[in-house]
Amino acid sequence: MAEFKNPFLDFDVQKMMGEFKIPNVDVDGIVAAHKKNFDAIAQANQIAAEGMQAILKRQSEIAQASIAEVQSNLQAIATQGAPEEKLAQQAAIAKSTLEQALANLKELQEMVAKSNAEASGIINKRIMESLDEVKTAIEKSKK
Repeated sequence: MAEFKNPFLDFDVQKMMGEFKIPNVDVDGIVAAHKKNFDAIAQANQIAAEGMQAILKRQSEIAQASIAEVQSNLQAIATQGAPEEKLAQQAAIAKSTLEQALANLKELQEMVAKSNAEASGIINKRIMESLDEVKTAIEKSKK
């Protein structure tokens, strides 16, 4: 049986555009610009993926610490004592747990914001470079 070969894998845009001989069009420049676009997208995706991995790792660490804290709190509450003392102890535990949860949430939000800012910064930088390249190409074509 004959092996299937995808004809699009051997497709050379630069060669095809070069054969058209379009005047005042820098085919190499267009291809180079698109390569830079794809590189910027790949880099932004890499940063976003690394950021997501760091966030997931931190969430796992927070979950493990929370489980250990709950176990410790349950042991502390299980000790003998007056009901008023246990109630005060439970209120203190609830307060510290809430404060820790809010601190963890803030930390995760900052991690997400940092990752998003880095990834979007790469894309924004490439957009600005691309606009400069278009301006330069237009100026060249006028000459």
